Amino acid sequence: MRPTKFLLSLALLLPSGAIAFGQAVVRTDFHLTAYPWKPLEIPSSRYLEAIEGICRFSARQQNAEGAIVDPFLHREHQYATPYFAYAVGTLLAAGRAPDLAQNGVRAMEHATGNFSGGRERIPDNHGEFFIAALTEALGLYAGRVPEATLSRWRERMRKPGREVIRGSLNNWETYFMKGEWLRAVAGLADRGGAVETIENAWKSRQREHFAPEPWYLYHDRSSDPDTLSVEAVGRGNLLALIHSGYDGPSAERIRRAVESGTRFTLLLQDPSGQVPANGRTDDHVWVDVGYQLAFEVMAERMRDRDAWQAAQFRHAAMLGFQSIARWRRTDEEWAGSYYVTKNRFDPALRVGYQLASEYSNYNGSLMFHLSEAYHARRTEVEERPSPSEIGGYALTTDPQFSSAFANAGGVLMQANLRGDEAASSGNWWTPLGVVRFARAGWETRLGPSDGALTGEGGVTFAPEFFENGRWRRLADLSGRYEGRWSVQFVHPLLVRCAIDYRPKAGFTGPTFRDDFTLTPDGVLSVVTKTSPDALPWAVTWPLIENDGRALVRSRGDGIQSVRYPDGADQQNFIAIGDRPQMEEGVPMRSTYGDLRPIRVRPTGPANVTFVYPRRAGEPEAGSVRDSLVLTSDGFRSLLGRVKGTLYVGKTAAGGFGSGIDLNGDGISRVEFAKPCAFLLQLNGPRVTAAETDRDVTGKLRGRTMEFKAHVPVPLDLVLNSTPIRK
Repeated sequence: MRPTKFLLSLALLLPSGAIAFGQAVVRTDFHLTAYPWKPLEIPSSRYLEAIEGICRFSARQQNAEGAIVDPFLHREHQYATPYFAYAVGTLLAAGRAPDLAQNGVRAMEHATGNFSGGRERIPDNHGEFFIAALTEALGLYAGRVPEATLSRWRERMRKPGREVIRGSLNNWETYFMKGEWLRAVAGLADRGGAVETIENAWKSRQREHFAPEPWYLYHDRSSDPDTLSVEAVGRGNLLALIHSGYDGPSAERIRRAVESGTRFTLLLQDPSGQVPANGRTDDHVWVDVGYQLAFEVMAERMRDRDAWQAAQFRHAAMLGFQSIARWRRTDEEWAGSYYVTKNRFDPALRVGYQLASEYSNYNGSLMFHLSEAYHARRTEVEERPSPSEIGGYALTTDPQFSSAFANAGGVLMQANLRGDEAASSGNWWTPLGVVRFARAGWETRLGPSDGALTGEGGVTFAPEFFENGRWRRLADLSGRYEGRWSVQFVHPLLVRCAIDYRPKAGFTGPTFRDDFTLTPDGVLSVVTKTSPDALPWAVTWPLIENDGRALVRSRGDGIQSVRYPDGADQQNFIAIGDRPQMEEGVPMRSTYGDLRPIRVRPTGPANVTFVYPRRAGEPEAGSVRDSLVLTSDGFRSLLGRVKGTLYVGKTAAGGFGSGIDLNGDGISRVEFAKPCAFLLQLNGPRVTAAETDRDVTGKLRGRTMEFKAHVPVPLDLVLNSTPIRK
């Protein structure tokens, strides 16, 4: 098996052995994880169960004409009906839900009738979204309806595309490209004409929507900073175009862009399966399924090319599916459906919605893309840890997105280097500062999973300062401030990176630097004010306290903690050093819930915070605080220790060097003939596996071994006979 590679033309070798390109530093070619890992083993039948739940809810909203009526608008909205028809067809083809057959047939009859009437007959002029769903649904109903009915539907689907679509040129056009090709394959449109349409769209407009190497992410250009949610739509549609066999002149260029972009998004998915925050349609549940679908497609496409990467894609797809379960409704009236955005507020409040967000269309997107994911998953592919569970990267997206990500051992942090200066699509989406802390095997909603921004202000993990009689959070100052990202060291167990916050050109104000050290246990943040002014300053801790139901908060000496009432996972913001002055601000409603800003005033030249996403059974936050000591080259606590480029924890150790002292007694019981990046898995006093980034000779407690680059070696050696020194 071969690990995931992100080898690019701008690559250079860092002292840590990491690959760097532009502002991205990636070391994801390791196989071993910091904590014990196991596959999810989610069968595709679970996809069908989720699809059926949404279909049964939607069937209750169907009117006599076959249309799916939105429960809040009280009318048919956008593409809910054709998506329902496709999803029911998927269930029938899988031998499920035969009692929904007539609901599906009535939806097909209604939707194809609308299609044949052209754009004015299609709800909200959303013809682009009808083409692929209805075309593929025809095959699902074949043999289940009279031939005359199927022939009538097929004839309706021959309507010329230009008479159906609105003609929008962002991601909407990719729906048209995908749909026209599928119609051509199905014999419903001229193949030559479809190829001409696709080639014109690609060469004239769509290829310019893709960011350059190394990112290949799709720019929708519908918010500024651009949207990392809708990014998945344009890229996903064109990946589907290629996967369905498109062979026009630009097929290879499209394939290279969409496969590279989807490969890159493995780094952006958080370890609980969520898509990244930012931009229009931020934090909408259906987008996680968009990632799931793309990863399922890539698992199949890579199966014969790269078994390890295919296994990572399959597992990442399951992570995406597992993620959405948190927002599935069980209350009787709404059972089977999902909240539109990632909270449990009454949908009538439209928390985090964009203008186009409604209950029926985005539950429609869920059941449609889940159905596509079910069909895409044709073979069994062994699961392997995803890059977000392994860690070993610190990167920025291109400037239009202006996001930064870092991950060590499955602890992921996302920061925004720019924020919205104006609302778009009815909302403010992107605040300046750190918006997400996540951890593998942990409830990442507590992170928090996003910041908050409104026309009144914002909340993120970032500095704030006192000016002209009031406190100003950097999250409030998108028009005035920006962040600059830098990376100092990268390894799967240890990442050092920083954000320098400073005024934009033409503006003035204090400057700050936030130095981050990420380990598999949490994130150490050291904030300093780098300008000589005497303005009072602080750091904002964003604490989620209500997402439609109240969370459980607790406060200690220099600690703020939160957890869900029915959960053991807990987020802890811990002040290190002398206990600072803390002041609670007014909660601000984010897409995820109410974030309460906690102002933490420094007691010295630096404001030091340890962000500790605690899992059940791990040490309490107070014990971690009392044990954490800063050193000249790192820090140590009862969780583990960082010394220069090396990390030692409870279940893993490693970094870059020629040896490591595992128990703090000053003796390196693991040594290498030359410096290398290495990772050891631990189980108590035993080393159970080892991996290096190059061919090297190693000596483990007197035993000489030959390591091959990125070939994990199972071991059972007692090396760590005494506890880690505190």
